[in-house]
Amino acid sequence: MLTEINGNELELITGDITRQTTEAIVNAANGSLMGGGGVDGAIHRAAGSELLQECKAVRNEQLCRRQLPAGEVVITGGYHLPADYVIHTVGPIWNNHNGKENELLANCYRNSLELAREKGLRSISFPSISTGVYRFPLEQAAGTAVRTIKEFLSDYSFGKVVMTLFSDQDYDVYKRELEKL
Repeated sequence: MLTEINGNELELITGDITRQTTEAIVNAANGSLMGGGGVDGAIHRAAGSELLQECKAVRNEQLCRRQLPAGEVVITGGYHLPADYVIHTVGPIWNNHNGKENELLANCYRNSLELAREKGLRSISFPSISTGVYRFPLEQAAGTAVRTIKEFLSDYSFGKVVMTLFSDQDYDVYKRELEKL
């Protein structure tokens, strides 16, 4: 499903984010940036060991060995991925942020888009952030994601945003949320 917003495109697809040819893909990372399961593990495996080495350097230099907080972002190279860059963001764990889960999830999308724009990028692919092991309810996460992306695209000339969804069920939920807007 392709939607035009203020001269920008928002596309929903079912697929593998590690195969996306947008300039950047977003990694639903854990705070350590050291890889993990789900999307995070798939991106690290596809990008190769160079990604892990850069993530270690980012953690040491930019984060002073601390965890990347929920909603914040950092950028690395894409290495063996079709995308030139990976924007890492930590989604909120459901019921673990004192009622600020929606705000933090919106920050994941907004901050990723802002960083891409600052870097002069014109295309980005997102997964469904926090809806796996972090247990964020899919319908609520889809609504937050679609609203945040739509607001950003309404305000800026950006280019193309692709929501790369894991399953047909995820796609259907995101499609319903997009149609509401």
